[in-house]
Amino acid sequence: MVYLLIIMVLGLLFFLPIKGKFKLIKETPKTRISERNIMFSRSEITRRTELQEQYYKDFPEHKDLDEVWQKKAGLGAKESQFYAPLSFKASEASFHTIEFLRPIVNGAVNPIPEEISAEKLTEFVLNWGKKLGAISVGICDLKKEHLYTERGRGEAYGKKVENNHRFGIAFTVEMDEEYLSTGPAGPTLMESAYQYLNSGVISIQIAEFLRRMGYESRAHIDGDYELIAPLVARDAGLGELGRMGLLMTPELGPRVRIGVITTNAPLIISERKPDYSVHQFCNWCMKCAVVCPSQAIPKTPIEELDGAQRWKINHEKCFGYWCTSGTDCGRCMSVCPYAHKNNGLHNFVRWGIRNNVFFRYVAVHLDDVFYGKKPKPKKVPDWLEG
Repeated sequence: MVYLLIIMVLGLLFFLPIKGKFKLIKETPKTRISERNIMFSRSEITRRTELQEQYYKDFPEHKDLDEVWQKKAGLGAKESQFYAPLSFKASEASFHTIEFLRPIVNGAVNPIPEEISAEKLTEFVLNWGKKLGAISVGICDLKKEHLYTERGRGEAYGKKVENNHRFGIAFTVEMDEEYLSTGPAGPTLMESAYQYLNSGVISIQIAEFLRRMGYESRAHIDGDYELIAPLVARDAGLGELGRMGLLMTPELGPRVRIGVITTNAPLIISERKPDYSVHQFCNWCMKCAVVCPSQAIPKTPIEELDGAQRWKINHEKCFGYWCTSGTDCGRCMSVCPYAHKNNGLHNFVRWGIRNNVFFRYVAVHLDDVFYGKKPKPKKVPDWLEG
């Protein structure tokens, strides 16, 4: 009888909806950022010497930091630590294909809009996005803080961002757990490149559809963003920003790539229900920070930065490791407890973490028991070796 009572009490303790008191007070940054300052842009100007002098004149604090990673082999380089011709060349093929998509992120708009209700158009966009391969789709009001102040890549470098669209449509696509778990080896770069391509294709299809319906729309794809995709996705209700600075989704954690379309089409925004259990879990769990090869992820509690409560990774350290390994690593994503395979057991654990503070705390430690505090990368599939 005593044991039965103990089991009942534990059951109530761990499975009742007791969410805890953890809550973010401030989520919106006070200032916008220039795309010129992101690492991909700073890497790009190493191949455009005419831009370097002006950039380091504007941002002298980055010059010494950039000189460290500029001396390394580089992302995708043959001289890099994990170079493997099959997965690296497959990655190049995906990124090269994306280049052919960039001229069609915008296009002509049907001058006679189709007559359709906002409710019906919204329903179609949300469902068609999933039909095209998205895991989740959401809509938010497009805000100034979502947008870069100026562009930092390609022919648009240095141009002021002027996007007056009303809405942002965000969606996620899954990164395959098998290939991501080999990171920082080549398959993680191959999978990353493929999902950038996949999300780009979906973005362009949705944007083109909306233009044919008679509404201005723009796809935002790899190498051609006017905005910060994780912020749009968060405000569209697709997840929260975790310790590693990435979007943490309810379905797959950070194991996703994000696509975004901005538009003036009449749409209904998705209801966002902030999930502060993610932030509390990340506050307790430091697995991504522990395994990070470059130690770029902070092990400190969440703090206020530029008016918003968040964690800030050291981008130069992170990108510097990419330039050593030759891949975009993916270790933080692959070891995250939220990123385990999408099956009944892991979905139950995600449900428990989301709904019960005691379950949440225990889950942090149980993940270490079952998967280890520092899980090792998995073996590269035989067909990708060589």
